[in-house]
Amino acid sequence: MTAPLHEAHPGGPGRVLPDTQQGMRRRNLARVMHTVSAEGPLSRAAVASRIGLTRAAVSTLVDELIRTGLLDELGPERPGRVGRPGSALAVSGHGPAGIGAEIGVDHLAVCAVDLRGQVRARAVRHRANRGRSPEPVVEELTELVRRVVAEAEREGLWPAGLAVAVPGLVARDARTVVRAPNLDWHDTDIGALLPTDIPLTVDNEANFGALAELWLGESTPHDFLHVSAEIGIGAAVVVAGGLLRGTRGFAGELGHVPVQPEGPACPCGGRGCLEQYAGEEAVLRAAGLEPGEDRVGLLAGRAAEGDEDVRGALRDAGKALGIALTGAVNLLDPESVVLGGALAGLAPWLLPSLEAELDRRTAGPACPVSVSRLGPEGPLLGAAHSVVRAVLDDPAAVAERAT
Repeated sequence: MTAPLHEAHPGGPGRVLPDTQQGMRRRNLARVMHTVSAEGPLSRAAVASRIGLTRAAVSTLVDELIRTGLLDELGPERPGRVGRPGSALAVSGHGPAGIGAEIGVDHLAVCAVDLRGQVRARAVRHRANRGRSPEPVVEELTELVRRVVAEAEREGLWPAGLAVAVPGLVARDARTVVRAPNLDWHDTDIGALLPTDIPLTVDNEANFGALAELWLGESTPHDFLHVSAEIGIGAAVVVAGGLLRGTRGFAGELGHVPVQPEGPACPCGGRGCLEQYAGEEAVLRAAGLEPGEDRVGLLAGRAAEGDEDVRGALRDAGKALGIALTGAVNLLDPESVVLGGALAGLAPWLLPSLEAELDRRTAGPACPVSVSRLGPEGPLLGAAHSVVRAVLDDPAAVAERAT
């Protein structure tokens, strides 16, 4: 049987609980957690009003969540409310945390995010990973994970899960990197290489970037096309608040859409792919610059200073992006396109030519293009928050694991 084309992140939002008394309880616990997380601090009465349950039923659920350390009582609500003040509830700043990790072409990063969405620990290592075998790279990542987990534990947190963002295609088992052209990795089982008992999920970095935009972005619609880049260019399609993954989970490989069929060879095996015109290294080559550690900073700085070679290279990259995006926009009709990752830092010089191509080539009305405020932090934050969202979706499972 073929897997569904459209689904939420594995283990994250969208999990269906059985329609039994126990399943009802678990769903209601999740409703309480999501409500307090989104709108808290709130009293029990306010939570009951929001989710349509009796105050007695909500109090029972809240007491359970307090006992398991997922909710905190902060004391009486602020003055000025009519009637007897209730005790304000908030998501706990201790207990489970989401551990997010990112394997980039030239860096490794790990962070811990608590249930309130605050980054509580972080570690980054800049290192060229292209061409390195997976074993030493994952070994270094494991070291960073251990460092972040230890720091989080000193603050009263424990890891509810580990989500790893990678620049490549990930199998539906959510742990095997089928192909990562810019790392030159093939059929790499990250789970087998990571010596940890923390529940693991691996996904494409563009997918995590899109989820971060969905959950953390400002006024982000529930239907959009998210584009991100560093060496390569990835995309993710969000439909009705969930990822459009495709039959094998490989949807979103915008960077390997050909914009010039007989153009330069690409590590994926094709020719003239978008990455060869709009990836960071391609833009640097076109501008006559040598790649350094901060490629985006170099390009943005030169462009801001008026360097016409750099500005011309960015205009050409924007045009190539516009051509590739036109096909996606015509095919999918998203509500908007969001530029994230490194592209966000170069948007002032990319957008004019990108939008001109979209306006000229799109069959329907113009598709608005916005810039993510998360920038290159998106994939790492999306990974960590995917674990947090899984806790909110099924707090009973987390409580069971903690005990």
